Parts: sequence; C-alpha cells; structure tokens
Amino acid sequence: RTLQFVECHILPRNPSIMLSLVASVTCRAATRVATPHLIRSVAIRPTLFFSQARTMSVKYTPEHEWVKVDGDVATVGITDYAQDSLGDIVYVELDEADTELGEGDVCGAVESVKAASDIYSPLTGVVVEINADLADEPGTINTDPMGEGWLLKIKMANTAELDALMDDAAYSKFCKSEDDKQ
Repeated sequence: RTLQFVECHILPRNPSIMLSLVASVTCRAATRVATPHLIRSVAIRPTLFFSQARTMSVKYTPEHEWVKVDGDVATVGITDYAQDSLGDIVYVELDEADTELGEGDVCGAVESVKAASDIYSPLTGVVVEINADLADEPGTINTDPMGEGWLLKIKMANTAELDALMDDAAYSKFCKSEDDKQ
C-alpha cells in the first residue's frame, strides 16, 4: 500500500567514491520499512557516482604551480613549497575571466613580504573563474595553498599538455633537488 524509498550510502575503502544503493520498498505499514529483515527482500539497484570530493589527480609545474583537473576545467594554484618559500603573501593579482592564455603565459603575480613572483599558466585555455576572495584575504594561499587558496580556473584547450606536467612523485623529487641546490 505504501511506497517507501530507502537510500543507503556505503563508503568503500576508497573514500573518493561513494556507492549509493537506492532501494524501493513496498510495504503495507510504514513501520515495517525500518525493520532490518525486510531489507533482504528488497530489490536493490546499485548506482555508482562520485562525491564532490572525488579523486582528482594533481599535476605540478617546475615553477611550483599545481593543477587539479575536473572534466575540461583545470584549477590552478601555487604549491605549499612555493608559498613556504615566499613567506607571508600580502597581495595577489590575477588575469580576469575570459582571458585567453597560452601555456607558459604570465597570468598573475603573487607578492609577499620577501619577494614577488609571476604566476605562469600551466596550460592553454581560457580563464573561466578567478578566486576573488584572495583580493581581501591573500594569506589564504599561506594557510591553504592547495584548497581555498586556489588562484584561477582554466577551461583547457589541449588536455595533452597535462602529460608534460609532473605527478606527486616527480614533483617531490624535483623539490628535493631544489633544496639540495641551496
């Protein structure tokens, strides 16, 4: 008589993927829906989808920018290594949305109490969004460089350019070699 919908979320060992099991349950009394023995007799249609925190590979440039890709949009920021080297960041200047960029083009600058550094576009594309919050809170880059401290988002024109960027292991090795030079 009563159609009930039960939604169960199970987090597998890989926390970046959430498995959602949605079951439609037909019962005579709504109180019976909550009883565990009924769940065994329910037809379950599993569906797999990605949560908002899905795994996105991170790539790095020799200029210490990071890139996280989601579809055809790349979020760009400076690495923890870069912000640590710069010190307290006091000013951020970024290109505006709809600006066309080539790989290696200057797309902004970051100034700290120690130095100023240009930001280079790691990819060819069009700026679709900038982190406007950084105008008032540039120190966010120091406190959360790979999260809330992102700089801009670029709609990529050529995803093959990602192949030239470093993965985590290569970037760690690169940073170690940079430290050894000093």
